Amino acid sequence: MKNKSLNFRHLYYFWVVAKEGGVSRAAERLGVAVQTISMQVAQLEQDIGKSLLAPKGRRLVLTEAGQVALGYADQIFLLSEQLQETLADDSVGETMRLTVGISDSLPKLTAYRLMEAALNQPKRVRVACFDGKYESLLADLALHKFDVVLTDRPVSAGSSLRVFSHPLGECPVALYGVPELAKRFTPHFPQSLNGAPMLLPTRNNAIRGRLDQWFERHNVRPDIVGEFEDSALLKTFGRNGLGLFPAPSALAVDIQEQFHSIRTGDILDINEQFFAISNELKIRHPAVEAILSAPFKAVMA
Repeated sequence: MKNKSLNFRHLYYFWVVAKEGGVSRAAERLGVAVQTISMQVAQLEQDIGKSLLAPKGRRLVLTEAGQVALGYADQIFLLSEQLQETLADDSVGETMRLTVGISDSLPKLTAYRLMEAALNQPKRVRVACFDGKYESLLADLALHKFDVVLTDRPVSAGSSLRVFSHPLGECPVALYGVPELAKRFTPHFPQSLNGAPMLLPTRNNAIRGRLDQWFERHNVRPDIVGEFEDSALLKTFGRNGLGLFPAPSALAVDIQEQFHSIRTGDILDINEQFFAISNELKIRHPAVEAILSAPFKAVMA
């Protein structure tokens, strides 16, 4: 038997109920009667053949099927909003949209450098950037919410997500600090790092394990005064002199300008790696293609 076509008005009413947390609030937001909302959602459930909402006390909660439906509805209405925004733009046809997920562990200066090639296309590029945790970004990428995700690690071999890692390059790492702090620990580096105040990424960051091994290999025990998931927050604490912090050596000039910090010493045998992750093995988006084909040494120069 052929499936009945989905009524998107019914789906929209269900979506608003789920977002507002109840029929009454959804009716208030949409300016329609409570009975109208209830009838539309009931019709959607009848068409789908599953209950999407269930009473719990005085509230309505999503059933398992409702949670799945909400995930798809989020995608549908996000795309709808993007479509309206794009068509409302007077330069439509002359503008290419690029939606990028940026891992919170990726240095934001690096993210900008990696994206420069995409922004320098002959066709105008309208970019939308979203910062977030690695796992969440990959899940959203798999749902086609992003064109590409920029991060510091590849997709794990055992991942169930159908996404693909594209290596962009790697860069040596250095330790930085405000001048007063950096100059104190530069002599006899790295042995001088014993007891040095240190700001490090959290242990779920790709480079943290390599840094810990490097400290152990050189038999130094810094005083770890802070751990951060967000690389920009880590550098902000560093700018205020709370500790030394790691960052790509290629960004030394930018770090001095933006975070008033100078290089304390190079960690020569550790490289930070950078990846673009996409839904397709063969890239078709011109702006993403530009990111992948840009010479990495020139990007980080």
